Amino acid sequence: MASDARASSPERIAEGVWHPPRSSEAIKAEIWVQGDSVIVRRTGAGAGEAALALGFLSTIEVSSRVGNVPRRIAFSNGSLFETPDNAGIDLLLQKRGSNQAGLFVHGLERFHPRLIVFVVAVFLLATAIYRFALPALVEVAVLVTPDVVPQAMSVGTLKSLDATVLKPSQLPEAKRRAIEAGFSELARRADRGTGGYSLNFREGGAIGPNAFALPSGTIILTDELVDVAGDDTDMVLAVLAHEIGHVDKKHSLRQIYRAAGTAGLIMLIAGDVGSAAQDVLTNGAALLSLSYSREAESEADHYSVFLMTKSGRDPLALARFFTALQEKLNVGPEETSMFDTHPGMPDRQKMIEQWAREAKEAKAETK
Repeated sequence: MASDARASSPERIAEGVWHPPRSSEAIKAEIWVQGDSVIVRRTGAGAGEAALALGFLSTIEVSSRVGNVPRRIAFSNGSLFETPDNAGIDLLLQKRGSNQAGLFVHGLERFHPRLIVFVVAVFLLATAIYRFALPALVEVAVLVTPDVVPQAMSVGTLKSLDATVLKPSQLPEAKRRAIEAGFSELARRADRGTGGYSLNFREGGAIGPNAFALPSGTIILTDELVDVAGDDTDMVLAVLAHEIGHVDKKHSLRQIYRAAGTAGLIMLIAGDVGSAAQDVLTNGAALLSLSYSREAESEADHYSVFLMTKSGRDPLALARFFTALQEKLNVGPEETSMFDTHPGMPDRQKMIEQWAREAKEAKAETK
């Protein structure tokens, strides 16, 4: 009998505020449990004072546990009891025999090792997508891209560069005509023919001595690069043949798609990173296309040797240009690295010399 009496004695669960039905009034109150009954009493109420609300464990509605957000208990008469005492409400739910999904979610929030596992899993998935899925998708995109798309990309990129970095060329007219004549001869023997490429002269400014190709076949040559070559026009043409190689092998288009895919992957993982960050990720894709992998650079070097040989020009001119560039920048071969715009110059020079010998031998055999 004593055990039954203890089981039916009221037990204070939590302290909070009680809101009457359809009212914003907040009354300080306590919630109690007695058997299957849930009772709300005014804080400090005497034993004879009437309860503010009554309900049963099976009929009350309890809000889920989310961090430190106050919990709400809704009664059938429309009144609400609100409390920040999560532990007390969890005890109430245990008495009802319900642990609710909110407790499970809160447990996950507090169990940090699971969060670490989740982050590692996301990282591994993103790495797999970047290493395997993205390159495959890039190749598919390159194959199905109509000609109008690279043209639109190139127009926008050149316009942006002209507005921010590049300036009108200051080269003498005679120098420009000599380079244009040699370029036309290279283009005539390249895959796209004379009409497939356009040469644009610009003062490079912050870009310095450089040349780069856009997906449409638009090639930009800076005055500073021409200055490095001096009177050796073959050096300039060898660089232009290298850029034609980038166009014919579609390296620029691949880089743009890879940059766009990487930006999309970042935003997929990070969510809404803000409009400024999205502009950097998406508009920066075009600028990323100006830098190539070692494999792409090597392929373009080989193409330059092939095209210069085919045009009756010096196939070693590109190797000479690398030497002149090192002297112009006042750096030694040991100071170049895989992180430079034109990486591994000594190794590339050796390969160019080897390809030039092979091209010379092949040409001699055909005579």
